[in-house]
Amino acid sequence: MTTVLSTAPVDGAVSLEDVLTRQPGHRSGEVAAEPSTVALLPFSSGTTGLPKGVELTHANLVAALRQAGRLMPLGPEDTTLAIAPFFHVLGAVVNLALPLTAGATVVTVPSFEPTSFLDLVERYRVRFLAVPPPLAVFLAHHPLARSHDLSSLRTVAVGGAPLTPSVQEALARRLPDAVVGQGWGLTETAACVCVPDRAAGGTRPGTVGRPVPSTALRVVDPHTGQDRGPGEVGELWVRGPQVMAGYRDRPDETRAVLDDDGWLRTGDLGQVEDDGTVVLLDRLKELIKVDAYQVAPAELEAVLVEHPAITDAGVVGRPHPRHGEEPVAYVVADPDLDLTAVQAWLSERVAPYKKIAQIVVVDQLPRTPSGKLLRRHLTRA
Repeated sequence: MTTVLSTAPVDGAVSLEDVLTRQPGHRSGEVAAEPSTVALLPFSSGTTGLPKGVELTHANLVAALRQAGRLMPLGPEDTTLAIAPFFHVLGAVVNLALPLTAGATVVTVPSFEPTSFLDLVERYRVRFLAVPPPLAVFLAHHPLARSHDLSSLRTVAVGGAPLTPSVQEALARRLPDAVVGQGWGLTETAACVCVPDRAAGGTRPGTVGRPVPSTALRVVDPHTGQDRGPGEVGELWVRGPQVMAGYRDRPDETRAVLDDDGWLRTGDLGQVEDDGTVVLLDRLKELIKVDAYQVAPAELEAVLVEHPAITDAGVVGRPHPRHGEEPVAYVVADPDLDLTAVQAWLSERVAPYKKIAQIVVVDQLPRTPSGKLLRRHLTRA
């Protein structure tokens, strides 16, 4: 069932005020709340461990909405299709709260179905989309997307995981009238660390842009705790008004990621270029250690999906008696995929220590509703 929430009625839409006033006990007008009161309790995605309740306060959410709205301004003329679930910050903050605070229209759908999704973009002349990487791939390459009129789109923001430069470039070619860019955020930052700058034309392929206003960013050596310089790789630390109050009833785990000065250890590996642009590489805990080298699974996944017969890929490490670990890839691909040919194709594109030991073809990869790959659920062959 499709629902339309809007502060400005459109043809066939249900206004947000109409929805609210039908509810028993509804009161119009402002409701007082302390800025430090918890407003939202989403759970972390659990890609590398068990999910944790993340306490986001009213102050966190207001800050995040102002930060995102500065770079991705929306208005009553905008319509968005909310495809991410509202229990995830991409859905709750970017798909729902951000457009509604700007007076835009939100068309909600219960789940992604290709034809229905494209039909709704056409029907409601959707202008703004915030989507995970698999949906960006779908928009860029799927034949169905080519058969629909997507000319209304003006901004497509991709978040939840790194998007390969080739897919971003293909999506930009497919949507020449739209600003296409990547963002980066965590549940612990109310979805906002870096947001595509609409006025600047999005983000450069392979990057997630610059930090949002009122946000500080550090690159820290995970082994020594020393700050790294421009272009050097390390763990990304963030400080700003959108950073969570802590994990619900988990003080030890809160202290492990949030220090007394307000710096959040994101667990994400990346670098900051000379101009302040952020490059996101992978989750620190998911690096594969081959001999003395660290291999980022996301890098290998990005190469694999560039193969014309592969539509999705997930890479994990498995134990090796001599090298410590070796990469194993799980791919969604054409049934007649020639694995030997893919190995040869891959060896021309990656360093020898990044060579994939085995490629396994699967029907689909385990992902969260927001599109993040659950590598811990991949069966290690």
